[in-house]
Amino acid sequence: MTIPKRILIVDDDEQIREILGEYIKIQGFEYETASDGIEALAKIKLDIDLVLIDVNMPKMDGYEVIKRIRSEAEFRDLPIIMVTSMASREDRLRAVQAGANDFVAKPIDQTELEVRTVSLLKIKEIQDTIKRHKSELGEKVQQRTAALRKSLDEMVDAQRKTFEAYLDTIRRLAIAAEYRDEGTAAHIMRMSNYAAILAKGLKLPPGKVEIVLHASSMHDIGKIGIPDGILLKKGKLENKEWEIMKQHTIIGSRILKESNSDFLKAGDVIAASHHEKWDGSGYPNGLKGEEIPHFGRICAVADVFDALTTKRPYKEAFSNEEAFDILKKGHEIHFDPEVVDVFFEKVEDIINVQNTFYDGNVEMESLDFDRLRY
Repeated sequence: MTIPKRILIVDDDEQIREILGEYIKIQGFEYETASDGIEALAKIKLDIDLVLIDVNMPKMDGYEVIKRIRSEAEFRDLPIIMVTSMASREDRLRAVQAGANDFVAKPIDQTELEVRTVSLLKIKEIQDTIKRHKSELGEKVQQRTAALRKSLDEMVDAQRKTFEAYLDTIRRLAIAAEYRDEGTAAHIMRMSNYAAILAKGLKLPPGKVEIVLHASSMHDIGKIGIPDGILLKKGKLENKEWEIMKQHTIIGSRILKESNSDFLKAGDVIAASHHEKWDGSGYPNGLKGEEIPHFGRICAVADVFDALTTKRPYKEAFSNEEAFDILKKGHEIHFDPEVVDVFFEKVEDIINVQNTFYDGNVEMESLDFDRLRY
């Protein structure tokens, strides 16, 4: 069912309102009337499709009424025809400036009124159709955007869970290797966080720090391949046993090699190089100075400090002060001097991590530092 168009007639002359009303009825439209501008501004809210307004009215003339109508966003496209006896160019310009769309001269010609109202109503109908289309399109876009956002949120959540599961698998694999050496998950947490602190102190990008944090946990994954008789032996290893023990670096690298994962690639590098020494006396490849990968140099300091300050099957724990002395003596011999310097710059952060994941030190016994199985 088509809803009839509704026209607002605004004129202080009752007779003119009645005449215009009859003309409007003949055209098949409904109408409302207002005797002044104040009433017109109130009745404009009644789903009006077009306004016929006189110029000369008391209290508020037609120009002012039009300006006020146009000041409201919902009525900026509402067709307005000014009914006037004024024919001067200045009057018409003023009406256009106020916001009128067209003019009907007094005395009013019924045919002229019909032509002008029908023309403007058709334009308004087209505009209303466009607005509805835009509104419906906007709602569809909002609905689709909401659906897409929900899908994206679900995808991000799934990817986060997958990533966390991936990291959890890495940590558990690393812990499995440590348990064979009577280690604990706490060692993994300490050593990984030490390494991340050092990486950050060395001004590595945040992404690299994140990689060091997770990849360093796999530094001793190769211990899975070392016999228990050697791995858990209390006391000093024989030369042949020591050579087998050193193979954990190569085994770890083989386990992690040829992966597309940045974490496993870094883990490969760390597993293979964290026992290399700055002076070239380390293993397995005898790399020297900056030949040693940066990640390996970082993890060497982190791993040695944790090995020194925790109890192992073959030793008791050193105090922090004793461990600090060993790190300082290893400056430019065992360790990259820059990494050692950063260690002491960040020593408070290191101790905080140690206190978080370690219950306390125990008494120290003598140890063969060359055969320290960290």
